[in-house]
Amino acid sequence: MLRHEFQPGRLIAGTALVAAAVIYGGDAGGAWETPWFVMIPLVVGGLCLAGAVGALTGQARRRRGRPAPEGADADGHARTTGG
Repeated sequence: MLRHEFQPGRLIAGTALVAAAVIYGGDAGGAWETPWFVMIPLVVGGLCLAGAVGALTGQARRRRGRPAPEGADADGHARTTGG
C-alpha cells in the first residue's frame, strides 16, 4: 500500500538537481571539465519541466476526482458520531 501519492513533478525536479550535482562533483573532482554555462539550462530546464508535469498531474487528478478518505461521507466531510 502506498503511503503517499506519486508525484512525478518532484521526481523530475530531483533527478535534474541530482544530475547537476553529479556534473558539478565530477568537475570539482577533476574527472572532467564542465563549462559554467551548462548548469544553468540544466537546472532551470529541469525545474520548468517539473513544474509543467506537476501542473498536468494536478489537472488530471482534479478531473478524475479523488476517492473519499476512509471514514468520510460522499462529500468528503468527516462523519461524526453522537449529537
